[in-house]
Amino acid sequence: MHILLIEDETELAATLKGALQRERHVVDLAGTVAMAREAALCGLHDLVLLDRTLPDGDGLALIALLRQHNPGVPIIVLSALGQLPDRVAGLDEGADDYLAKPFALEELFARIRAVGRRPSGLNAETVTVGRLSFDPVSGETRVGGERLDLPRREIRVLAALARRIGRTVLRESIEMAVYGFDDGVHSNTLDSHVSRLRRKLAEAGAGVEIHAIRGVGYLMREIK
Repeated sequence: MHILLIEDETELAATLKGALQRERHVVDLAGTVAMAREAALCGLHDLVLLDRTLPDGDGLALIALLRQHNPGVPIIVLSALGQLPDRVAGLDEGADDYLAKPFALEELFARIRAVGRRPSGLNAETVTVGRLSFDPVSGETRVGGERLDLPRREIRVLAALARRIGRTVLRESIEMAVYGFDDGVHSNTLDSHVSRLRRKLAEAGAGVEIHAIRGVGYLMREIK
């Protein structure tokens, strides 16, 4: 998933970002309401993790804006304000879940999986094409029932293409799904990731192929 983490505590933000990246998510970090507003404009995130006590305001004020630019995006509040009235306020403002600090990473990951299973949450339906099965929430990839281990970036490329089987996906759309705001992306970086993914799918006998549409993007389709 591509996650927007809105958190101003430097140490906690670094810990969460690292843990989420190890779970093969792409993470954008915003430490203020102002930064989060800018990040929200792109509307490309699959999930938002939202702190309340930000230096320039209450994070709950961002929920309406986040949903305006990305309708239906799941939002989990992470806050030291954990009393019952605080949790009720967060849920009433439109958050999908509210987790009081301190919390265990395992619980956060479980809650992320839970919002992904909700009908109104992430586009969580498993994609099956050819011999390939892909879970967009967990990133689990299987070919003929056997697990295929892929690095984070290749999983994000696969997610962008698998959700639009048989349709051309713009290069810019894939790059936004794969890379965080602070990632350095060179002109041929995406091509390298696609090339490695294409080779691994072919070697595993996935029964799908990835075509480059020159000057436009990429298309994934089943091999007939």
